[in-house]
Amino acid sequence: MSGHFTYAQTGPNKDSLLQQLATAKEDTNKVWLYIKLSKATQSSDMLKAHEYSDAAYRLSEKLHFNKGRFKAMLRKTALYRAVGNVDSVFEGNKQFLALAQQMKDTLNMAVGYINIAESYNDLGDAEKAIELSLQGLAVIEKKGAPELQQDAYDNLQRIYFTRSEFAKSIEYGKKSVEIARTLNVPQRIASSLFNLSVAYNNNKEFDKAIAAANEVVSISRANGDDRVVAYGLSNLCDVYIKLKNIPAALSYELESFSLAKKVGDRDMEATTLTGLAMCYLQQKDYTKAQEYASKAAQLHDELGNMVGKVSATKVLADIAFATGDPAKGYAYELFCDEYEQKHINQVLSKQSSDLEKKYETEKKETQIKKLEAEKTVQQLTIRQKNTLNYILIGSAVILLVISLLSYRTYQQKQKIQQQRISELETEKKLTATEAVLKGEEQERTRLAKDLHDGLGGMLSGIKYSFNTMKGNLIMTPDNAQAFERSMDMLDSSIKEMRRVAHNLMPEALVKFGLDAALKDFCNDINLSGALKVNYQSIGLEQVVIDQTTAITIYRVIQELINNAIKHAAATQAIVQVSKTNGGLSVTVEDDGKGFDPSILKNAKGIGWSNIESRIDFMKGKIDIQSAPGDGTSVLIELPV
Repeated sequence: MSGHFTYAQTGPNKDSLLQQLATAKEDTNKVWLYIKLSKATQSSDMLKAHEYSDAAYRLSEKLHFNKGRFKAMLRKTALYRAVGNVDSVFEGNKQFLALAQQMKDTLNMAVGYINIAESYNDLGDAEKAIELSLQGLAVIEKKGAPELQQDAYDNLQRIYFTRSEFAKSIEYGKKSVEIARTLNVPQRIASSLFNLSVAYNNNKEFDKAIAAANEVVSISRANGDDRVVAYGLSNLCDVYIKLKNIPAALSYELESFSLAKKVGDRDMEATTLTGLAMCYLQQKDYTKAQEYASKAAQLHDELGNMVGKVSATKVLADIAFATGDPAKGYAYELFCDEYEQKHINQVLSKQSSDLEKKYETEKKETQIKKLEAEKTVQQLTIRQKNTLNYILIGSAVILLVISLLSYRTYQQKQKIQQQRISELETEKKLTATEAVLKGEEQERTRLAKDLHDGLGGMLSGIKYSFNTMKGNLIMTPDNAQAFERSMDMLDSSIKEMRRVAHNLMPEALVKFGLDAALKDFCNDINLSGALKVNYQSIGLEQVVIDQTTAITIYRVIQELINNAIKHAAATQAIVQVSKTNGGLSVTVEDDGKGFDPSILKNAKGIGWSNIESRIDFMKGKIDIQSAPGDGTSVLIELPV
């Protein structure tokens, strides 16, 4: 429920600042007064905070005071970020960076890189965000600016959080908190601790999340910052919902809602409304749950926050199913699915556009190189003809030598042509393999989604309807027994459908990455009793694995483990995935009956063909060590 935020200082001396402003001259001191007043009024009056930041920028322009212009622009984007206005934040960050580049201000350029990185992260381009953040951080560390360094660490913490890389998020969060404590600025400490609390919560380190959030609330109460108190309380609500302590969660969210309304933070108010709806839904108070979820969706819609609206709509869907209105529940889920699919398509479209631009650039460079090569060949041909004329005049013997050399050159050209043809054929095969693999994964994903969202939702709705119907029927003992058997069969059908959907496209692979998906897969095999699998991963947190590579590795390991179960009669297996200097190393070993690897050359089954095709597509290497009675060991090396 709770999101990340940047700190907003409250102004304990707001009245004295206003007194100073009344008598201040039109100089740089008045610029700083405007900026201080903007910070001091942010938590209580957002409109006034905007007016003061605008006044600071106008006066800086009039005085040609560049430092004031930078500070006023930062203040303005901070205000937009506080209410979730992503587009305005992005435009403000671009203007800030442009001004820093124009002034050739190295330190403010670094600040600009970090700020615009955060905007790229908000727009879904996490890779660009990390690249710009690290670029800015390198300059800041070199300049020795601890406040900016803490901001950079906090920014990286938020970016890795959006990528669901919670371990990396926590790593940078700890660094941010450490510097904030050294600076001894309460607002910075509270902000960094809050973001760290959110990361702990999502990493299921609930005790650490509660401790960090409580410290946020304590610091902010002492500092009079009601807005940050509201954020800390809302995060505590989120933690306690996951811990199934609904009374505690409801208590925290009610106070958070009250404070959000008090400070005028409408985005936070909408978020707390969603949290309250979730609490009342858990308590089966469907009337209040419906009321708060509807208000949350409406308020998010007014603010233009589609992510928040989707979150509230999902709660409305759960309420509809719980109250026996599956048609409405499916309608809400359809709205959420359409938005999420639209968002995914936008990201993919942008990525495709970037790839097309890159392809066109490479194509032009290739054409230029080709023209230069042709020019060189033409020059060599002319020189060769002139030489041949001189040789013909001079000696027939030399003519024979030239003829032999020409024939040799012709043979070399033929070899080069044949080699090029082979390369093109290989590229064609790889392209075909890529199309087949992508088509296969897309179809698996579609089938898994159809099974889980369509058939799964329908079966769950039927089960709920039957349970509701049971309380209103009078049945004989025989009919009651038959009814219970039918419910058991329905439960078995739901479990089997979920198992099939999970095998088609594991949800953990899409949401949490390769390491988590492989852990789940091996645990499922262990729970089934078919095989005891020991899974090990080494250094995967240090390497970024794209979706295509992750799916390929997952499918190969899945096929090898299935072979160990079906063909090798194995009782134990080891799966190890580790980072190497050249990429990734995958090892799968079993204690089965083994076989002669030479039979694979004439294997007609599609299983081994699929493994070879996937490894070839990834330009990897595979080595098999096996013999009858000695088990099997498969080593795969993949570049990343």
